[in-house]
Amino acid sequence: MDYPEKLIAEVMRRSRGMKLEGLNSGSGPQHPLLMIVGEAPGRNEIVNNIPFSGSAGKELDKSLRQVGLTRKDVYITSAVRSRPFAIKKVFSKRENKEVIKRPNRKPTKKEILAHAPFLDYEIDYAQPKIIVTLGNTGLERLLGPGHRISAEHGKVIENTPILKLDETKNGYI
Repeated sequence: MDYPEKLIAEVMRRSRGMKLEGLNSGSGPQHPLLMIVGEAPGRNEIVNNIPFSGSAGKELDKSLRQVGLTRKDVYITSAVRSRPFAIKKVFSKRENKEVIKRPNRKPTKKEILAHAPFLDYEIDYAQPKIIVTLGNTGLERLLGPGHRISAEHGKVIENTPILKLDETKNGYI
């Protein structure tokens, strides 16, 4: 997905000061049968710019094959398009000293809101027939707080409006 420069600038401005790195574009065809919405890219995805290319990607590919689909058939994206990271000091036995690590972490509500214009743009572009969320982050972004994957797992939710950024760009409608 090639995002308009104006959209990239807006999201980068909205994300300023947040512990996020890189930008991993969603990918897939326009008008797919299926759109998959995950949480956020991890380190692998930021390096190679392929959504779900880490260990979760192997499981995703396996699940797609089981239903007769490939990545070329689906649009894959996330609620947040940059990698959220934490900063942790840990002792490295190999280096025999304290080192700083930057592990992946779950995105905050502010980070999800900052990246909302990307997901809104991708949904408008792709116009999928079905949207599947992988986890609570994508589900809550699309349907609102209070929705839990543990309660919704396996259910088909029809005729429910998908939340979009409101006019003030500070919440969803």
